[in-house]
Amino acid sequence: MKTQIKFHLFILLFWSSTFAIAQEKRALTHQDYDGWETVSSEKISKSGQWIGYTVNPQDGDGRLEIVSHQNQDQRFLLPRVNQWTFCHNSQFAIGKIYPQADTVKNLKLKKKKADDMPKDSVFVMNLTTGELEKLARVKSYSIPAKEGNWMAIHFEKDLPKKAEKKENGDTTKVNGPKPEKPKKTDGSKLMVKDLAGTQIYEFDRVKSFGFSEKGDFLYYTKASEDTLKNAGIFLFNLKTGESKTIDEGKTDYISMVFSPENKLLAFLATEDSTKSKKPYFDLFLFDINKEKNQKIASKGTAGINGMVSKNGRLFFSNDENRLFFGTSPDYIAYQYEDDSTILDEERVSLDIWGWQDAEIQPMQLKNKSREENKSFLTVFNLKSKIITQIGDESVSQIDVDKKVKNQFGLGFDASPYRRNYSWDIQIGRDLYLVDLTTGSKSLIRKDVPDNPQLSPEGKYVFWYDERDSSWVSYDIKSKTFKNLTQDIESIFYDELHDSPALPSSNGAAGWTKGDLAFLVYDRYDIWKIDPTGKSAPVNVTKGEGKKQQIVFRREKLDNEEESIDPSQPLILNAFNELNKKNGFFKGDISGATIPQSIVFTDHRYSSLTKAENSDKMLVRRSTFQEYSDIYATDLNLKSMEQVSHANPQQSQVKWGSVELVNYLANDGVPLQGLLFKPDNFDPKKKYPMLVYFYERNSDGLHSYRAPAPSASTINIPYFVSNDYLVFVPDIKYDLGLPGPSAYNCIIPGVQALVSRGFVDASNMAIQGQSWGGYQVAYLITRTNMFKAAGAGAPVVNMTSAYGGIRWGTGMSRMFQYEQTQSRIGGTLWDKPLYYIENSPLFTMDRVNTPVLIMHNDDDGSVPWYQGIEMFMALKRLNKPAWLLQYNGEDHNLRLRKNRKDLSIRMAQFFDYYLKGAPAPLWMTEGLPAVEKGKTLKYELSGN
Repeated sequence: MKTQIKFHLFILLFWSSTFAIAQEKRALTHQDYDGWETVSSEKISKSGQWIGYTVNPQDGDGRLEIVSHQNQDQRFLLPRVNQWTFCHNSQFAIGKIYPQADTVKNLKLKKKKADDMPKDSVFVMNLTTGELEKLARVKSYSIPAKEGNWMAIHFEKDLPKKAEKKENGDTTKVNGPKPEKPKKTDGSKLMVKDLAGTQIYEFDRVKSFGFSEKGDFLYYTKASEDTLKNAGIFLFNLKTGESKTIDEGKTDYISMVFSPENKLLAFLATEDSTKSKKPYFDLFLFDINKEKNQKIASKGTAGINGMVSKNGRLFFSNDENRLFFGTSPDYIAYQYEDDSTILDEERVSLDIWGWQDAEIQPMQLKNKSREENKSFLTVFNLKSKIITQIGDESVSQIDVDKKVKNQFGLGFDASPYRRNYSWDIQIGRDLYLVDLTTGSKSLIRKDVPDNPQLSPEGKYVFWYDERDSSWVSYDIKSKTFKNLTQDIESIFYDELHDSPALPSSNGAAGWTKGDLAFLVYDRYDIWKIDPTGKSAPVNVTKGEGKKQQIVFRREKLDNEEESIDPSQPLILNAFNELNKKNGFFKGDISGATIPQSIVFTDHRYSSLTKAENSDKMLVRRSTFQEYSDIYATDLNLKSMEQVSHANPQQSQVKWGSVELVNYLANDGVPLQGLLFKPDNFDPKKKYPMLVYFYERNSDGLHSYRAPAPSASTINIPYFVSNDYLVFVPDIKYDLGLPGPSAYNCIIPGVQALVSRGFVDASNMAIQGQSWGGYQVAYLITRTNMFKAAGAGAPVVNMTSAYGGIRWGTGMSRMFQYEQTQSRIGGTLWDKPLYYIENSPLFTMDRVNTPVLIMHNDDDGSVPWYQGIEMFMALKRLNKPAWLLQYNGEDHNLRLRKNRKDLSIRMAQFFDYYLKGAPAPLWMTEGLPAVEKGKTLKYELSGN
């Protein structure tokens, strides 16, 4: 189906007239969440001529907008689009159209089967003519990765034909012989077409397919029919339109990959039954020019210790001389597992926790699938025809460069240190240099921290050593180490780090071409380092970052970039730590000139993206009051034209403003916080105030916060719109004193605002989640200045939580207290008093603040029983407390229905205590178990 479709700006904003009538602004409600829009999936065409993005409400149908970079009035709009892209010649846009949300919901209410539900469509839009083509019932589509204006569309299976019905309801009788029953198959139709629509090819029974990167070839596999062994893999030449059979008769074909120059195609195939739990796969290599298919490896092939792994990644070296694949040990037959005389109900199910185990049982269970699917890197040398297994049980992780241009890879062995990992997250790994031809391994260094990497040209291995706060390199040729930063009078660790673990680095920009220099960040500036040591380090940004307290970081504008071109200027993202201004500067990699400001304003800039074949760019910009819309610009970044216009309805609601607050902690350390104020703020009035906190947040001054149902914390725009002040203070921590540190930083910030006269000191509340929930629980045992408190997933008893499990990862919680966020800095037996003194449970008798707790029974981060311990203590002490436990929910709520519910209950809770609103029935009457799922008890008492 083809139609002409072209939309201009006035059509995009067709609803704007609804809001044009002057009217008094209203407060946000919980009903506003669903319609609030998010702009995402932004792309710029290779030519830079077009910018596209999706606009989606939080609940409901979204749209795709495509806009001319030069002319904002030239705009296309398509409803309900996802998984979209521009083609390589920038003349077409392609994507999937999903079914209408209301239609899907209505069919679900009618209990329709999956086959009867509407399916996705695919569209092809000609951006020159506006012509639109749609194809229905599409499973997936693809285009080549780098070149070629072809498209492959994989359709859903055809629906079984149903008997036709006459108007009177009688079924139509079909004369003649009974039609042949269609054969069952997992495959369905594949259409391959050029985007202009001049060439179209169709293939039946296709199971999988894929293009070569440059769009010269396409492989496709066909599924078997019924019990027939007629599956196969085929090669389609997009230049000639010819299809060639590569192989037939196997039961499955997987993991197809083309070589970089499209000379070869590698794949795995098996002849085992599709019902086999443990199929054996063989590795095949097809020579495209010679049209020759060859089995390269299988179980028992020389060089393979075990079998070809279906879980290993297939890839070629850049020169096409090496093919890499995965191998794994042959499956072990377990007598008990394979004993067919045992009934399922007779089988023993248990976990044995052994002190000698490298990982505790919960970690083993979390990592079970990874271990079962583990494979070892193996290489087939296309010249020598020799197979060499590179990885093994001792060095199973092998990292190679992206294009496998280098002779060497890096091998890692964490096994000597793995036993401690459950409570020590800063263990090292033994680092090896691995020859990718012979498989030989030479130890570079034992117990190396961080994440060592190869430089782009493979001359050096480099990493950040947290133990002496420096960047280190290893010269592969000379086999020598060098501390790259020891001679620089600057600090390369995170200076704001305030937990017991060793601080991380500030990061690095990367290497210049030829591995001639390494660019690394201190807190503010960028340094260029000669890895040979022959030239002195150069401060590329001339110290201006430290001087002005501006953080400079290089913008990477080419996603395919492997190293930095020193002849090109540096585009630098710049952020002022004091006033939070953000923007872009232009620098010189030689360090000859001071970076020059291009744009530096009271906004937050993000997602700077350059077109591949032009200097046209897009960028996103926001403030608290302005959504992060897309702007069209170029490399000069001087002119910015707004492209997207999300959430026009915001102009009709009370939104508010934000200001940066400077104050002193109780120990005299300068701190900052964010104060969000309602519209038409009057400093002579008194406002109720909510205080929310989670470590440091002031850098988010210019971040847009959308109205949205809460996963765990207060939604700031909602409460500000409803005439609350919201204060978000920064917190800096002293080791061993997380609770007192929170008090030291939060309370003076609140007092500083109260002293300004516009805060209703008798109507203040605090709220936090997780680490913030802990701090809420601690504060209400130390002060009565808050009238209400909300604590989500709070740790209240560090002594019991210390010995618990983070079920999301299976790790012991010990590291949390010894090394990271909880900041005790020692074991329970080393520092028992610190654990007790920082645990609010032991002083719950001091609490006089009503508390709303949320803690869910599938929390994978904080033990659920922590919330129960808090609630039961308060209940026993006869203190007002409510515990919201969402069944089957995690640390933060995942389901939107539950997020909406929490948002309503939090608003009712705070409105009752801070505004004197009537209490809802769930607070006054509770929700008895016999009424669960039958009522929500939102109704206000007395109504």
